[in-house]
Amino acid sequence: MSNNNSLPRYGNFINNNWQDAVSGEVLTLKNPSDGSDLALIARGTQSDIDLAVASARKALSGEWGKMTATERGRVLHRMSEAVLKKIDLLAELEAKDVGKPITQARADVVALARYLEFYGASADKVHGDTLPYQNGFTVLSVYEPLGVTGHIIPWNYPMQIIGRSLGAALAMGNAAVVKPAEEACLTILEFGRIAQEAGLPAGALNIVTGLGLEAGAALSGHAGINHISFTGSLRTGEAVQAAAAKHAVPVTLELGGKSPQIVFADADLERALPFLVNAGIQNAGQTCSASSRILVQRAVYETVVAQMAERYRALKVGSALSDPSVGPVVSDRQKAIVDGFIELAQKDGLTIAAQGQMADGTPENGAYVLPTLVRDVPADHPLAQQEIFGPVQVIMPFDTEEEAIALANGTDFGLVCGIWTNDGARQLRMAHAVQSGQVFINNYGAGGGVELPFGGVKRSGHGREKGFEALYGFASLKTISLYHG
Repeated sequence: MSNNNSLPRYGNFINNNWQDAVSGEVLTLKNPSDGSDLALIARGTQSDIDLAVASARKALSGEWGKMTATERGRVLHRMSEAVLKKIDLLAELEAKDVGKPITQARADVVALARYLEFYGASADKVHGDTLPYQNGFTVLSVYEPLGVTGHIIPWNYPMQIIGRSLGAALAMGNAAVVKPAEEACLTILEFGRIAQEAGLPAGALNIVTGLGLEAGAALSGHAGINHISFTGSLRTGEAVQAAAAKHAVPVTLELGGKSPQIVFADADLERALPFLVNAGIQNAGQTCSASSRILVQRAVYETVVAQMAERYRALKVGSALSDPSVGPVVSDRQKAIVDGFIELAQKDGLTIAAQGQMADGTPENGAYVLPTLVRDVPADHPLAQQEIFGPVQVIMPFDTEEEAIALANGTDFGLVCGIWTNDGARQLRMAHAVQSGQVFINNYGAGGGVELPFGGVKRSGHGREKGFEALYGFASLKTISLYHG
């Protein structure tokens, strides 16, 4: 273990300044690949959130608030270019902090840059309308920034989620306070440096690290916040929404899922197979839109089970920087949760179709979980109902289209769905019938590209991020009625 005195130490980023928490307390980040201490971060609390919100409010009446939409877009473009120049640093930080294989971490850096590019180009393209009304009136609608937006970012995709959330908020002219997850936040802190160097005015972005029950709760219930964007667990999302409701603050919630891929007998299995596996084990299965349920028509069920099992047995689990198929989960706590589901499957007599294997030389103290494929899982079993958030997939047979729809819709969640069939009429019937925020036909994007609006239905949350639609979520629509006779 590292000596704490020798660890890198990160403060909060408030008003373009780095400062310790008001309390002076710190938290220790762990490297999930080997269990070592990685860095010290500030343990922010209510006092630090107060400072950050005050800084953001000041920015709205200062240089940032006076910028035109075009000028904001140019700042975001500079930030995008600066991110790509630091791709090696950001990827290494993400790999060490989250446990993400380095290739995946590099892809997330590119995605962050693309979000900033997309929203930079979108900033001056949000247009209002003129509305037909009574004679003698001209009525306009205009979009205005909400004010100060709060962003609570999870540990699984820090760069991607700050890109889609913060990028849209800044493009619309809001000032932001970001609270990253205490388990993994180094790339977000480094992003604060990048934003400052790229010329983002003081106060437009503020970052406060700390515990969810302290800094996160303080941000959610703060009277100076005008919108909250939260990605994370259902239970925490409920608490965030309840806290924001005390001040009638709108909330965008992305709360996870139990997303199915539905494979019909006429599907192109050769094309489908990589998507069936990769969408479940990417980032060690720690993806809100992970495809954790594979529903397969009985005529091809055994074939798909055998082919997925073969791929599972070839998966290698190892340290993030060795760039394995699957890295560690983010923490020992998360490992215990995922291991608990695998143990439950074994206790209940479910059949493990296949597991991956540890790579040679993998550190003993890492938070590693073997990728696990479980077959013939009953629809009401916890493994088929609850979000596991680890590299565990269940595979289940069905006979008819109606049964497939019932299975797909038979959980509390509705985030993403994949449908594999060459029958065009069935493609459309299924797309309309499944309860899901996104539907992919003969592909599976795990949220898809930057351009595609993303969010869920049912207990997967509400509101949309990504794409142009996200801009409206960070804006207030004002109607102006002019009487001129």
